[in-house]
Amino acid sequence: MQHIDFQGRCQIETTTSRKKILFVTPPYHSGVDEIAGRWIPLGLVYLAGAARQAKLDPEIYDAMAKGHAYPEIEHRLHESMADYVASTALTATINDAVKILEMAKRIKPDTVTILGGVHPTFLYEEVLTGSAAVDYIVIGEGESTLRQLLEVLESGGNPEMVDGIAFRRGDTVVQTVRRSMMAVIDDLPAAWDLLNWDDYYSLVIPDSRMGAISTSRGCSHDCTFCSQQKFWEKSWRARDPLKVAAELEYLYSTYRVNVFMITDEHPTRDRERWEALLDTVIDKNIPVYLLMETRAQDIIRDREILWKYRKAGIIYISTGIETADQSTLDTLKKSQVVEETKQVFDILREQEIVSEASFMVGFPGETSDSIKKTMQLAQHYNPDIANFFTFTPWPYSDGYNDLKPLIQTHNYEKYNMVDPVLEPHKMSVLQIEVAIADGYRRFYMGKIMEYMTMKATFKRDYLMRITKLFMGSSFVMKKLGLGILGKIPAKMEEIRRGMRE
Repeated sequence: MQHIDFQGRCQIETTTSRKKILFVTPPYHSGVDEIAGRWIPLGLVYLAGAARQAKLDPEIYDAMAKGHAYPEIEHRLHESMADYVASTALTATINDAVKILEMAKRIKPDTVTILGGVHPTFLYEEVLTGSAAVDYIVIGEGESTLRQLLEVLESGGNPEMVDGIAFRRGDTVVQTVRRSMMAVIDDLPAAWDLLNWDDYYSLVIPDSRMGAISTSRGCSHDCTFCSQQKFWEKSWRARDPLKVAAELEYLYSTYRVNVFMITDEHPTRDRERWEALLDTVIDKNIPVYLLMETRAQDIIRDREILWKYRKAGIIYISTGIETADQSTLDTLKKSQVVEETKQVFDILREQEIVSEASFMVGFPGETSDSIKKTMQLAQHYNPDIANFFTFTPWPYSDGYNDLKPLIQTHNYEKYNMVDPVLEPHKMSVLQIEVAIADGYRRFYMGKIMEYMTMKATFKRDYLMRITKLFMGSSFVMKKLGLGILGKIPAKMEEIRRGMRE
């Protein structure tokens, strides 16, 4: 079998006697992320590479990107008859991930099942006691752990020798010593050849093939609402800019990938290293589009080099503004000042970079007035795109138990930052949903004319296409419909609550 590592070196190996491991993505759809395109499962690309290092034959089956449901997944599991089946899960996808492993066990009872990701990392005991179909959970960063686990299992060794896992021994859940994170992340194995690249594309950029690239891992900030800083233990590690640029070039020349999501939690943390990366990508002169998320303060810091962002191919930057209420920002430990962030969107506008601002509503102390102020802030800041998410307390977060009286559902599928799971002290869930729908309606009704009257550029075409996709989404229409139909009941609920106080 021929495969290619992340640097593009061609390797020929025989796999006739190798056992097979099938990586499967949960078939979960929240209705937001997929409006703009289909995204590669970058984590599974690295994990499949780690499985190769353990001398297994890996396959990646991206059921989510393919739009497959359980009948198709069952067929693929029958077809593969893999010795190992692995998946990864966020809180919203945990039920689907476990269901896949349960299906694998029914089809082939001796299949060894492995689960990783943010949710099982912290709630491994709940997952293992909740389903007998989950054999092993990889805790935290997965590549080294998965490789060692597979090597130990293949040699008939004791899994307790493997750091960073949890599993059942009889009725007891065993957790081994937590594995330290890799000091260097430059040489992660990447099984790019296992992806069906035709499955990945941007719906906004014509004739595109969508990829993803990681230039760093982790975030050293303290934002209490973020699962990533907890998962990465507030650490931050960066890759060599030369290797990142070489990987971009390799993926473009080999697979014709021309749109990349930079998956980093905080790519711009180190100004010197980030500028070196921009310079290296510019020198490569690769015709690619880059999309990313970073902190507002870094955009302000980099105002004088924003032209390098654009020249390197960055066309889209998302920033988390969250709320108009400074006290709420301080409670969230966001380390951001409301009044300072408006300039971010002026700066990005100067460079013809599409700007997205994300806001959150539904905090415990939320009121109709505080939401109104956040929606007004969105219009005042005037980003090109705005998203309004719901405050979602993760079930493993430090303050989760304190918020339990306000939590209305423990159905993890709802923990997607789209569906409200928490009811504020002074508002109902319906009021939150109506307020979000109304916020979207007001923001985009004001933006459509702005887009139409913009000078004809790449940015204008991008915004017109994404607006058309957004307004044509059945998910969005359903949410907006709820906002219209729910307005009167929500207003009555507001009046009723006001009379009670």
